[in-house]
Amino acid sequence: MTRDGGILEPLLATGPEVGELDELQFALGEGPSGDAIATGAPVLETDLAGVAAGHRWPAFASAGAERGVRGAFAFPIGAGAAKVGVLSVYRREPGPLQADQLRDGLVCADAVFVLALDHRRGVSADLDGVIEAAFTARRAEVHQAAGRVAAQQSISVTDALALLRAHSYSSGLPLHRIATDVMADRLRLASDPDDTDSPQPELEQED
Repeated sequence: MTRDGGILEPLLATGPEVGELDELQFALGEGPSGDAIATGAPVLETDLAGVAAGHRWPAFASAGAERGVRGAFAFPIGAGAAKVGVLSVYRREPGPLQADQLRDGLVCADAVFVLALDHRRGVSADLDGVIEAAFTARRAEVHQAAGRVAAQQSISVTDALALLRAHSYSSGLPLHRIATDVMADRLRLASDPDDTDSPQPELEQED
């Protein structure tokens, strides 16, 4: 799901493995879902282990292939300037979607958009409330942690979110877990490599 067509954040997943892949795209800031929301067109990657995917999303493609995922297909949910989110589909076999599979993906994405519109009876400012509520319920701790890091390090919230993402990727922990540790004062992230003697220079770890 996206807010105002901006940062794409995971909201719902059909299972832990899918949720991990969506979290990975969010933590890395790259992947087919982000490209789909940016372009407004489906992104159909037939092989994450291929050269093209490696050039396009070097970190995500490698991490996805290591997890045994080969196909990654992202269908934007929205119409025109109204961008609600992306429907992401993964599979273990490389290769393009069959015509009926592609059609089903497009239909499902349209159905989600219609449901969002029906919830608020049309695209309006009220749709922002639906999105905001979903973000608040699922991602409050991440944004709170970004705000705390920003205040601690005197940096922008965007840079603070980048630090959270970097530590999530380097540690292999979900982003919400990193955020929880920051808010509980178990972890302190540093924006300056000189601020810490840790082997990973972008962070300070507190016991």
